Amino acid sequence: MIGRRELLFLGACVGAAGISYGLKPRRRLSLVKSGDKIEAIVPVRFGQWSSEDSDGLVQPNTEGLAATLYSEMVSRIYRDLETGEQVMMLIAYGDTQSDLLQLHRPESCYPALGFELQSVRAGEMALPGGAELPVRRIVAKGADRVEYVTYWTRMGEYLPKSAGDQRSVRLKTAMEGYVPDGVLVRFSALGSDPQTAFALIDRFVPALLAATPASRRNALIGTQLAGAIKV
Repeated sequence: MIGRRELLFLGACVGAAGISYGLKPRRRLSLVKSGDKIEAIVPVRFGQWSSEDSDGLVQPNTEGLAATLYSEMVSRIYRDLETGEQVMMLIAYGDTQSDLLQLHRPESCYPALGFELQSVRAGEMALPGGAELPVRRIVAKGADRVEYVTYWTRMGEYLPKSAGDQRSVRLKTAMEGYVPDGVLVRFSALGSDPQTAFALIDRFVPALLAATPASRRNALIGTQLAGAIKV
């Protein structure tokens, strides 16, 4: 005969299972339209800037389980045709952001490839129209160069500012019942002067976003900020 204690335990298990089932995401949210590609969304040429593909950039490890993290990776080097200045771009897109599959942030990618992180700080980047994009700025020193990195991440409609924020967003979207897509957008410049390098990136990125088709810009920065950009 089942006693009172066993019945209480069974009830608790059933209740826990019900809660777990209720929290299981059942919907997908993707800001990249079906059949679209990040490669096609981001302009190759705009204004005085022109780009070429590059596979020599610092990239997330895509071996083993990590190979399933990203649906698409786009790496380019943009050059100012007037000044010769260069900005490196890496965009890593994943159509599923779950407990196991989440964006790898540069704070882990760069050290894994032998870079020393000399500084990491949060900041804001001014966009055309007055809106501000939350970004992270990193100074990474390698054996033969120093990279000045500015990046942000998008998960669904959220723009998590840190790894902790990213975990919180993942939990929040799960409780809201959906699995979001995600993108990491990273730009970097070389040089010896951080102020000059970060200023170059802060000048380049808003121009790139302004040149991105308005109907597809949300794939990079979310719907709210995309709609706030004034060209």
